[in-house]
Amino acid sequence: MSEAPVKRPAGRGRNTELPEHLKAYKGVWVFLEHDRGHVHSVSWELVGEARKLADTLGSTVSVVVLGGVDEALEKFAAEAFAFGADKAYIVHDPVLKGYRNEPFTKGLTDLVNKYQPEILLLGATSMGRDLAGSVATTLLTGLTADCTELRIDPVSKALAATRPTFGGSLYCTIMTLAYRPQMATVRPRVMLMPKADASRTGEITYDTLGMVETQIVTKLLDFIADANSNKINLPYADVIVSGGKGLKNPENFKLVFELARVLGGEVGATRPCVQAGWVDAERQVGQTGKTVRPKLYIAAGVSGAIQHRVGCEGSDVIVAINTDANAPIFEYAHYGIVGNAMQVLPALTQAFAAHLALRSRQAA
Repeated sequence: MSEAPVKRPAGRGRNTELPEHLKAYKGVWVFLEHDRGHVHSVSWELVGEARKLADTLGSTVSVVVLGGVDEALEKFAAEAFAFGADKAYIVHDPVLKGYRNEPFTKGLTDLVNKYQPEILLLGATSMGRDLAGSVATTLLTGLTADCTELRIDPVSKALAATRPTFGGSLYCTIMTLAYRPQMATVRPRVMLMPKADASRTGEITYDTLGMVETQIVTKLLDFIADANSNKINLPYADVIVSGGKGLKNPENFKLVFELARVLGGEVGATRPCVQAGWVDAERQVGQTGKTVRPKLYIAAGVSGAIQHRVGCEGSDVIVAINTDANAPIFEYAHYGIVGNAMQVLPALTQAFAAHLALRSRQAA
């Protein structure tokens, strides 16, 4: 007598069925990252994205705001409501003044365990990456990092988080089917900034941390603002001039700096230029570098491989300069110049300098 076949869940024998106790998890949460009285813009971008996800699921958007007793967390909550949030969970505590992993991990995981969100989103910043990893580990759930797209799978109703993989040559979509919350991080400037509606209001829930200073190993000694560190800040530049290996050598790459200086913009680069030591790693645009969304992006000698495209395709206007008329960058550039960048860049620099000088004289 033969045995009856054993029914296995989909997924090559792995259990993808959501356990009964996790079916109560509802809502989309965003961790609001703030420092020195300002919320990081990636948090607002994520609130806008969370609104789309929640509308698809028919659920609500909530933000989590952790901070010191004297910080204006209610002000941040009000801003979140304007951008699309419905609720805010606020924790005031002296040990939450300034970011440290231990108290923030406890604060966020305690709130998750108590209020049970279905999805939790954080910015892929220095703080967000540090916090997301420890929270996911503590909660024993899945985390998809550096996502470029978030949507709800129509069949499973799970979060489908898409990110580049294999060095940016492929995109993969990851779903955390049998665990909650589903967690993802998104880099700044990947998602669009939502429009604020000052008439929107929401509900605030206060909670406590239950942690004292002596329980925390790390101590916050000082704060050095980015503005005082001469740090390259590509993601927030309005104008970026980028160079690729088509410029041949570091001497020619100086032409990129000259044009950027005239335009009052920043300098970007492809990964090969960074690896060759032509520019600092902070100037790399692409999957393993920075994601940018400037008003004007000029790419000189850049072929436009998928790794680079991921980092710059959200720009308002892309101007490509390349000798190869079939270069991939021309497929998504708004304007293309087929020519030698070593000749085109000085011509553009001269033309822009003359135009800006004329405007300055007319204004005077």
